[in-house]
Amino acid sequence: MFTELNSILNATPDSFTQGEFILVSDRQSDASFLIHHFLSFYLRARCKVCFLGLVQSFSHYSAISQRLGVSLTQAREKGQLIFLEGLKESLSILIPQETTTGSQAMDFLRDPTVGLQRLYEFVRSSVSSDGGGEEGVEEWGPPVLLVDDISVLLSLGVSAGAALDFSHYCRATVCSQLQGNIVMLVRCHGEEAEDDGSDEGSEWLLKGLTHQCSLTLHVQGLPTGYCRDIHGQVEVCWRRRRGDGQHTQKKLFQYKVHDKGASFFAPGTSSAVL
Repeated sequence: MFTELNSILNATPDSFTQGEFILVSDRQSDASFLIHHFLSFYLRARCKVCFLGLVQSFSHYSAISQRLGVSLTQAREKGQLIFLEGLKESLSILIPQETTTGSQAMDFLRDPTVGLQRLYEFVRSSVSSDGGGEEGVEEWGPPVLLVDDISVLLSLGVSAGAALDFSHYCRATVCSQLQGNIVMLVRCHGEEAEDDGSDEGSEWLLKGLTHQCSLTLHVQGLPTGYCRDIHGQVEVCWRRRRGDGQHTQKKLFQYKVHDKGASFFAPGTSSAVL
């Protein structure tokens, strides 16, 4: 958990905005450190977390969270964390074994016609059951969905439109109905592409998710190139709907990632756009 980022976002584990859809994106850089931040943040906040880990193993996330002072193993054992290991689930479908008994969340790999319905049902059942009222079961705070990263679905044959529908239904359930939060990572490869009218690909997915979210953190390399003391920059954009339309505020920060956190400094000029 990065205290300087918490200060920028005006959030602490004891006090944070509910009902937010936070979009994390990167271009020619790696924004995964922000996923680790939000994972440790919401676990410290005693939220019920459903984590769709589509690019790394549980042991990978666990090792990094351990350095941030959070035990994913304990959180999972207590029922606070529900983790879908996408790599293992995909392998069990693509190379089935007789002894394999995985979930049906990744069934779109077996039967593309089912789409992402069962993945959504997995999310809905995970965030809706908090165990409240059951003897010996801890009660948790508002639910949180983390996805690392949703653009992986495109490489698995899912269309950008289907991925956007999935995020829309998740937002309706988690953010609107349950007043929880969503954090999604989407990656864009290469230079920023011009709008060619295509309705597929990570660029179109990024644009669609940007319209759905209330807060974006876009990570990219420095315009001047590599620097030993600064790893890149993060553009933070708040999107709030008001009676006179959508109000957008942007701020630019540079960052450096450490073994046990990250430093954010040298804010650029902020802009407010109506």
